[in-house]
Amino acid sequence: MPQWTEIAIRSFSIIIGLFIITKLLGKKQLSKLSFFEYIVGITVGDIAGTLSMDPDLKVGNGITSILIWSLFPLVISQISLRSKGFRDIIEGNATVFIENGKILERNLRKEKYSIDELLEQLRKKDIFNIDYIEFATLESNGDLSVLLKKEHQPITYGDIYSDNPHITEPQTVIMDGDILDEPLAKIGLNRGWLKAQLEKEQVLLESVFLAQVDSKGRISLDLYNDKLAPEKMKERQLLLLTLEKCEADFSYLEKITPTQTEKGMYEEISAQLANIKNRLSPLLKD
Repeated sequence: MPQWTEIAIRSFSIIIGLFIITKLLGKKQLSKLSFFEYIVGITVGDIAGTLSMDPDLKVGNGITSILIWSLFPLVISQISLRSKGFRDIIEGNATVFIENGKILERNLRKEKYSIDELLEQLRKKDIFNIDYIEFATLESNGDLSVLLKKEHQPITYGDIYSDNPHITEPQTVIMDGDILDEPLAKIGLNRGWLKAQLEKEQVLLESVFLAQVDSKGRISLDLYNDKLAPEKMKERQLLLLTLEKCEADFSYLEKITPTQTEKGMYEEISAQLANIKNRLSPLLKD
């Protein structure tokens, strides 16, 4: 067998093997690897590269070495998941650098961290004054976590409005022209509400590529052909659909509001709109 063919086969086989080993070891980001895992990764890569290029090395011996180096951290990680004490020995603990606004010099020396390095890490987080910091800790992976004092923390919505509504991620309710019932049910809506929204926008269900509904009940549409001109709806149909939408909107508000007083108010308005819609429906339909 030609030497280049042997090298190609070795390299391809090792790539497949390393891919399988990587999948077994999990999806940790490079920055989240422990020091030991980082060393293991370098060593396994070095063994694999040497084994693929040196035909004088026996493949069996190289694979044995790779398996030992790869399986060892896998076993270590499984034990670490089950034992806090063992995990502390292998991965270490977080070290407090600043507590109650005071720098702990002893902990800096313990981690061989100079004050210049600490200030540099703080500047990377846009913090230039030590007095702004309430608490700072060096995590086991080398990241520096910082908690600012209350008066220096960015203002949030909750600081202004204590009774803020719960915001959830947008739900995809239409995909490739098909209605997805599970996401609709998750936000307390139904197909009737969705069809009313589409009719209000004068859009056919089959022409919708993607539709999402946010936590406030607002729908966003993406059509297969965005330049497609929708057919104009008749005035009576539009009025009926507007009533249906208003009923559905108040019904949705009744489901998401946190207070019982508002719940009752929205429920009453929704019932009144339903009554008006039912009485006008025979007159508004063609």
